[in-house]
This record gives sequence, structure tokens and C-alpha cells, in this order.
Amino acid sequence: MTTRALLVTSSVLGENGQSTALANHFQSRAAAREGVDVTKRDVIADALPHLDIAELGAWQTPANERSDEQKALAARSDELLAELRANDVLVLAVPMYNLGIPSQFKAWFDRVLRAGETFRYTENGPQGLVEGKRAIILAARGGMYAGSDRDSQTPHLKSMLGLIGITDVDVVYAEGLNMGEEQRAAAQKEVFQAIDQLVEAL
Repeated sequence: MTTRALLVTSSVLGENGQSTALANHFQSRAAAREGVDVTKRDVIADALPHLDIAELGAWQTPANERSDEQKALAARSDELLAELRANDVLVLAVPMYNLGIPSQFKAWFDRVLRAGETFRYTENGPQGLVEGKRAIILAARGGMYAGSDRDSQTPHLKSMLGLIGITDVDVVYAEGLNMGEEQRAAAQKEVFQAIDQLVEAL
């Protein structure tokens, strides 16, 4: 049985990004493991515009009534939703920018967190419609934030994933990466070992 993983990267530094290093380590380990297929999406290289009323309106228009422009706008989200649904594991390589996620990553989330598609509103609140999937967050930070009040990033990511029904979430942190070479090396060694264990468990 093959496990399909969608790896989403989001570093504006590209191959020089610390979160990209985590993503590359995950991908290389997964490639060496039989039965794991990885699809990669770089939301920086293939950036999406900020969500606007025209695109939102396209989603809310019945498919058979959409104009050509609305069909093109809706296709952005439809492609990302199909990609998400086709995979078993969602792997998010996330740098911390000003205590949050890159705005390009938020634009991706805005297309996959879609009412009527990946969640719905009920009398008891929102209900996720994406079932049977898990997520792995590979978090890279220059400082030390995990478990502190300044780590608004982790709850935000878990909340967005939970909205669509993904509540089985593992988070591995590479922290203090800008706090000296010794700290960087120790953090990288620890997080690479954690990634190895997660890949072996896929």
C-alpha cells in the first residue's frame, strides 16, 4: 500500500531557507522509503494572489452558471482541493515570519479552507469534511518560541487544519537557528532525527 504525501513549502529564501532544508530532508528520506510517494508544491515559486471578492464570488456561483472568468478563478481552488484530497499526509514546511506564516502560505490556505468543500457550518459549529488524513508541520524559527505566548503560529496552523477535519497533527521544531552555529547544528540534528522517525512511521 502506497502512502501519498503532499509537501508544501513556503520559504521566500527558496533553497536557502531553513524550512526548505527540513522539507528537502523529508523528501529525501521519503524517496528512500518504499511505498511513499511525495508531491511537492512551492507556494512561493507558484504564488497565489490574495483572495478577493471576484474569486470568492466564483466559488459561490453554480458551476454551470459561471462566466469564463469565474471558471478560471474557481479552477485555482479546485486544483488545490483535488491535490489535497489525492494525498494521505499533508506535510507543511513553515518558516516563522514576524510570529506568523508567510502571506503566500495564507493565500494557499484561503483556497483549501472553503465552505461547502472542505468544511460546512452546522448548528453546532463548523464541521470538517476532509477525513482520514494527517498532517506534519516542519517549523523553522530563528529564535525560541515553541510553548511560549509568542508562538501564535502553531495554534493558527492547527486551527486551520482542524477546521477542515485534520486533527492528527505532528509538529517538529527547528528553533534558535539564528542564535549561533552551535545552537543551529544541535537543532538541525534533533529535527532531522524527528523527521526520520516520522517518515519511518508513514
